[in-house]
Amino acid sequence: MSALYVLRRAFAHQTAFACSARWSWTQSRSCSSTSPEKHRSSNVMLRHLTSKIKATGPISVAEYMREVLTNPVMGYYVKNDMLGADGDFITSPEISQIFGELLGIWCVSEWMAAGKPKEFQLVELGPGRGSLASDVLRVFGQLRAALGETALSVHLVEVSPRLSEVQARTLTGERSQASSSEDEPVYRRGSTSTGLPVSWYRRLEDVPKGFSIYLAHEFFDALPIYKFQKTKQGWREMVVDIDPEEPDRLRFVLAPAPTLASSTLVQADESRKHVEVCPDGGVVIQRLSARIAEDGGAALIADYGHDGTGTDTFRGFRGHKPHDVLTAPGTADLTADVDFSYLRRTAGDQVACVGPITQRQFLQNMGVDVRLQVLLRNNTDASTRAQLVRGFDMLTNPEKMGERFKFFALLAHGRLAPPPPAEKGKSRAPAPLPLAGFSELKL
Repeated sequence: MSALYVLRRAFAHQTAFACSARWSWTQSRSCSSTSPEKHRSSNVMLRHLTSKIKATGPISVAEYMREVLTNPVMGYYVKNDMLGADGDFITSPEISQIFGELLGIWCVSEWMAAGKPKEFQLVELGPGRGSLASDVLRVFGQLRAALGETALSVHLVEVSPRLSEVQARTLTGERSQASSSEDEPVYRRGSTSTGLPVSWYRRLEDVPKGFSIYLAHEFFDALPIYKFQKTKQGWREMVVDIDPEEPDRLRFVLAPAPTLASSTLVQADESRKHVEVCPDGGVVIQRLSARIAEDGGAALIADYGHDGTGTDTFRGFRGHKPHDVLTAPGTADLTADVDFSYLRRTAGDQVACVGPITQRQFLQNMGVDVRLQVLLRNNTDASTRAQLVRGFDMLTNPEKMGERFKFFALLAHGRLAPPPPAEKGKSRAPAPLPLAGFSELKL
């Protein structure tokens, strides 16, 4: 009987999980996608970008994304609380508690497969409102008997001070405090109601080394991309310039000659006519791979993307609707599909890469159907039951998130290696545990 099966059975019979009031926070939102503050920031951001272009010439799409999203003064992620029904987009953990619960089981399963290390760091990149981490930690609490005396800690990599405050309220209540110095690697510390330490960092490099399970849900899609177009003269970079006919508008143009980016980032055997490359994502993958290879652990990446087939996927979202990426910069989310083939290539041979597989397949392998039935059986409120069913449909329906979102994992090479032949007179070493989520669990 596999460890994952035991975990799922132990978790399935927990009836203490009433459905989270996941939508209640939307009533207390302090800003929305149509607020005057957003319009003001758009004007300031547009002036900032046009001044930069006038001074130095057209800028790369990557630089445009970086300025619009993470400028330390007026960036979209720095200034706004963009998540949820009243924001610009909503993520899977906000749709259903089941999503985070199953990822929590995945984390415990990989910790068990690693031999139950005495220290266990949960690291999340871009933790949104903290909903995913909250659901994962609730699972950890229910599986405390399995975790035993393991030293658990939570480490959040978040660039937005405003979102870190939201995350702190979700995870620690009033039990957190910001650092008095901007130079400290940890800019906020706190503890959960059960005493687990929670720390916030601006960069992955600042997270302490040690056995870690890394979660990155809708993190890589927001990292800056470069865009390239194949022409008769070869690959040319697509850049952002000022529209000569409308000085207060921006436009895309092709660089007239090769740039450093177009000469170095496009693969020699690339067959697509339009390519998007995310070097920042490659750097994060290399750092995660090095940490996993050195300290053990695993990384689970969930995002919408493709396996080397996507072309022009750069887009904007505002108020849950598509938005022109060059209009009113700073008022909308900018995103591009993740190229998982690129992530696999940049990981190199440091780790084993698994996936991508669809979100529908991953969640079904994790027992999402069983978990839904347990929650429905233990809830009699009609509206709660309807919300559970709607959330399940949104997460798994192929026409919604089920096929669009993908799961991809980085693992230490020893995690999937077959056991060595048994020495004479000795019993054979046990086979590695099945990889949760990426293979069908036979019950």
